[in-house]
Amino acid sequence: MTTDPHPAFTSHTVVVPEDQLPTRIDRFLTDALDDLSRSRLKILIEEGRLMLNGVPITDPSAKTCAGVSYILEIPAPRAAVPEPQNIPLNILYEDEHLIVLEKSVGMTVHPAVGNWSGTLVNALLHHCAGTLSGIGGVERPGIVHRLDKDTSGVMVVAKTDAAHQGLSKQFSAHTVERAYRAVVRGGPKPKTGRIETRLARSQHDRKKQAVVKNPMSTHGRNAITDYETVRTFGQEANAPAGTPVAAVVECRLQTGRTHQIRVHLAHIGCPLLGDPVYGKQRTFRRIINGAGEKLEDFNRQALHAAILGFKHPISGDDLRFETELPEDMQRLIGFLSRL
Repeated sequence: MTTDPHPAFTSHTVVVPEDQLPTRIDRFLTDALDDLSRSRLKILIEEGRLMLNGVPITDPSAKTCAGVSYILEIPAPRAAVPEPQNIPLNILYEDEHLIVLEKSVGMTVHPAVGNWSGTLVNALLHHCAGTLSGIGGVERPGIVHRLDKDTSGVMVVAKTDAAHQGLSKQFSAHTVERAYRAVVRGGPKPKTGRIETRLARSQHDRKKQAVVKNPMSTHGRNAITDYETVRTFGQEANAPAGTPVAAVVECRLQTGRTHQIRVHLAHIGCPLLGDPVYGKQRTFRRIINGAGEKLEDFNRQALHAAILGFKHPISGDDLRFETELPEDMQRLIGFLSRL
């Protein structure tokens, strides 16, 4: 084990006995290391924390080899309270109860594995220093809804416990106006409609959400998205007339599930352009190349939270904020318009 008084991680060497029959490496380590659960070990392995002869083992189902030595790196525990960081924010509105801002692309909302710093919470702790009255008795910003790391757009955050409770009730009651602009492959049929399904964690990839196929199932959570096609681009080759290559679609959330818009639009055959999880990057590149010009890498889902409307949780005033598409999405639409 390392002797650094402030290590980034501790190293554990685990030797497989010579008489050990081949078994799953995550199962073997669970038995060998009493203080780590199998689920925690699987995550560490998938993160590349397990080494064999200096080479990472990233498959938890890989079989052990008798007599070899594995080295497992376990990251040091992180502070329970995020640290304030001086990160610029695009503030749209602020008073003593709440703050409305436009989140930039690439910013994670809350500290988590892989993003312990540089998050919106880190930035808000610095920006709101001395003005947070406490959420649940702790001086921290009240996150009542989230945007994916690579989704841009408008968000509201509570600064007081009363505002946090009031906003949370509105989101739970689905009375908050939320409209997103998405650029998708193809175009929805019909052009305007509602997508209503149940969403649950994918059985094949724990990082993804998926539509529950059985309409009678109670598995997962109900998810509703209303959509309207705003603009279409080009004509898809070898497809019926009127089938666009891409489209701008406005989506209005009636529920707020993880990855809801991304999963729903992919479900109807119109995945977001640039979506690395639910879209096809090869198809995206083919579409962009059809514009006849070179487009700088667009390595995120083309999704922007454009409108947010709600009642002020303290005054009761109606508040509504609308933001323009970020520059990269405007540039993407400019290329598509030349198809």
